[in-house]
Amino acid sequence: MSEDARPSPDALLREAERERRGSLKIFLGAAPGVGKTYEMLLEGTEKREAGADVAIGIVETHGRAETEAMVADLPVVPRRTIDYRSQVLTEMDLDALLERRPDIALVDELAHTNAPGSRHPKRWQDIAELLDAGIDVMTTVNIQHVESLNDIVGSFTHVRIRETVPDRVFENAEIELIDLPPEDLIARLEAGKIYVPEQARQALDHFFSTGNLLALRELALRHAANYVDARMHEHQSLTGKDGTYAGGQRVLVAVSEEPGSERILRAAKRLADALKAPMTALYVETPSAARYSDEDRTTLARTLSLAATFGAALVSVPATSVPEAILSQCRETRATQLVIGKSRDRSRWGRRRDRVLRELLDNAKGVAVHVIPLEGERSTGAFTSRILRGSWRGDLIALALVGALTALAYAAEPWLGRGPVDLLYLVPVIASASLYGFRAGLVAAIAAGIAYNFFFLPPIYTFIIYSPANVITAILLVLVALLTGQLAARARAAAALAMRSARENAALARFATRLGAVNEPTETAQIVCDEVRALLAVQTIVLHASKEGARITASGQAEPTLTSVDHAAASWALEHGEPAGNGTDTLTASVWQFRPLKTSLGVLAVLGLRGPPGRAPIPAERAALAESLIDQAALAHERLKLELDMREVEVVRQRDTLRATLLASLSHDLRTPLTAVTAAAEAMRPSGEDADLVETVRMEARRLGRFLSDLLDLTRIEEGAVTPDFTATDLTDVVSSALADLPKSYAHREIETTIDPNVPFVRADAVLLHHALLNLVDNALKYSPDDTPVHVVARMGRRGPVIDVLDHGPGIPNGAELRIFDRFARGETSDRTGGSGLGLAIVKGFADAMGFGVEASRRQRGGSRFSIRIPKDAVVNIDLEDIA
Repeated sequence: MSEDARPSPDALLREAERERRGSLKIFLGAAPGVGKTYEMLLEGTEKREAGADVAIGIVETHGRAETEAMVADLPVVPRRTIDYRSQVLTEMDLDALLERRPDIALVDELAHTNAPGSRHPKRWQDIAELLDAGIDVMTTVNIQHVESLNDIVGSFTHVRIRETVPDRVFENAEIELIDLPPEDLIARLEAGKIYVPEQARQALDHFFSTGNLLALRELALRHAANYVDARMHEHQSLTGKDGTYAGGQRVLVAVSEEPGSERILRAAKRLADALKAPMTALYVETPSAARYSDEDRTTLARTLSLAATFGAALVSVPATSVPEAILSQCRETRATQLVIGKSRDRSRWGRRRDRVLRELLDNAKGVAVHVIPLEGERSTGAFTSRILRGSWRGDLIALALVGALTALAYAAEPWLGRGPVDLLYLVPVIASASLYGFRAGLVAAIAAGIAYNFFFLPPIYTFIIYSPANVITAILLVLVALLTGQLAARARAAAALAMRSARENAALARFATRLGAVNEPTETAQIVCDEVRALLAVQTIVLHASKEGARITASGQAEPTLTSVDHAAASWALEHGEPAGNGTDTLTASVWQFRPLKTSLGVLAVLGLRGPPGRAPIPAERAALAESLIDQAALAHERLKLELDMREVEVVRQRDTLRATLLASLSHDLRTPLTAVTAAAEAMRPSGEDADLVETVRMEARRLGRFLSDLLDLTRIEEGAVTPDFTATDLTDVVSSALADLPKSYAHREIETTIDPNVPFVRADAVLLHHALLNLVDNALKYSPDDTPVHVVARMGRRGPVIDVLDHGPGIPNGAELRIFDRFARGETSDRTGGSGLGLAIVKGFADAMGFGVEASRRQRGGSRFSIRIPKDAVVNIDLEDIA
């Protein structure tokens, strides 16, 4: 077996690891109702009929008759009950399932969040424990629950999915796509096979729209295709079989220092866009790269920069053979499309590129090769000058070596003889080619031939050769010297490329190690500057965003002074996440090139690069290395940002926990004495001068009582202890009871009510809705003048019933429509005092608990409008004849 055909050791280790664990099969769907659970149960039944021990860990039938019929034919492990805040919840009994230890466990809804008190917070973690125990698992999930696709799904469904599954769960799983066209799924929905009619109508208006279903289906198909692609790659690594086939299209374009490379790149970009495929731009760095002219380097840098703007992945491969490097990269990236160029000129350079093309066509298996015809860009003279480019110092040393050998051989000829002298002349040729390149080897070979003829072939001291054998010897000497010199030069160039590649890999590893060892942004930025400056031989700075714009936080040398153009380029890169400055298409007047450190969290910083005068900021041959350094620097900044966010979240969590505990303790500890004070104040019968004093005590005791009640309600909301008791509720009764429970201090205030007779009953918690409306009316009375009425309106809106509370107060400050519902937030334009800032926060908490919406807005004629919006699916249709 050849070296390339051997199985990958890493793949063998992964396969051995999988054999020790159970296997996971995921039934993936684009949306609820496509039949994932049914297919899982069907396959489970088939496995059981084949002799496997199959047990249901948990299956959610959602009242679907077909699913319930399938469950009845399989053994079910009873669920575990959990008492949580006066509620009885049921979850999969993980311990019972582990104890029963079936061959295959059916566990529905992979993304499910377990009830508090479970061993794991997520069901996919329960499944991981089953797999570790050697139990095979079948499960179901919808595409919107995949963590990496969460933001994409939210962008077009406008629904933020909170229950997600990490992508790593899918890595070693078998995925079966359960596909259903949107038209069939909508037909099932309308037939009541997924949701009850009321929920089905709302779903069709929102999540189950045709556009959403088409987009979700495309995501599911692509995710499944990527899974197949990964499995094929894993199979290749495991078996050692070669092949460039892939589950999706991939475009590889070969670029070089040739002027026509930009045209090749644009053609590859059009192809990639048409196929919706990722593109990789490959530059093969051959030994001839050391002899590139300034024009060649500029062209190559421009081409690689264009590839980066196209979004292509840049790959630079040092190699002595261009076809072998391209074919190797095709195998590594599993490219399906290869784009290369072909010159039309008939010069030696053009014929050489034709040989590269023929070799690629003969050996590129499974790859479509696209050849872009180009005009002849390079002449024979240019090719010859490149080959013969070298240094005069090398030529002189080559001549000196030949001369030294000639003197030694001439002096040793009496006892050494003339026979081995021709072989000795190979030594300076090989040495010159190895040390100074092909041209020095060529000079040494010609000088060796002339010296051998002049000093050692009769008649000596002349350039005349009489014997045919001597003629052949002299010619062979020159040819052998040229051949060995060329081979030595190639070996030297290959060794130099290998050494440079090893140095770059070691530098990248050192760079990653140093970045991983620090946890402070300024220190990280300084390491980035120092390492990039050392590796690319350029000036470096790192800038972060500040109130004044881009600000330098680290530099690899003395901190430079940036011009206004430089600042503008850096700010543009920070804001738009695209390169700017020298060598780009934006603000090219800047002498710096600014590269954004862009991650999934956005642009976290900008790296500035400045090369020596007259040179590009990033050398063309180091473009791939520069991209790797920039990517590592961006990841390091992302890690620090995530660590900082986690620390802040932990601090906020601890602070909220402490505050909630303090509020709960304070409110409970004050409740008992306050109750006694209030009862005593109410029982007092004052007369004369004490009447006002006693009434003040009563009012303040009542106000303090309401404040403590608000604290208790807020604590319940934040702890998640608000559990609605849904019943059919008449909004007319809610409005009437709320107005009746207003404090006596508002007895003189005018409140107008308007209730639409067509407002239906709603599914709500009457107590919570009563309390929320009472707080809204109290807030309106508090912030509006005494001589103006407050309006309470119950009406039917476009999306369901609405309760509006309108006042004639100063109105909500502009931009505070959402902030007004925060804890302790109060109207800034009011001069009234006494509010705690908790009432509206409680309103929002109770509304969220019932699934209702609450909004605040500023009225055009002055005052504020607060609305409780009840969704259509909460409407209860009651037949009055049945009630009668």
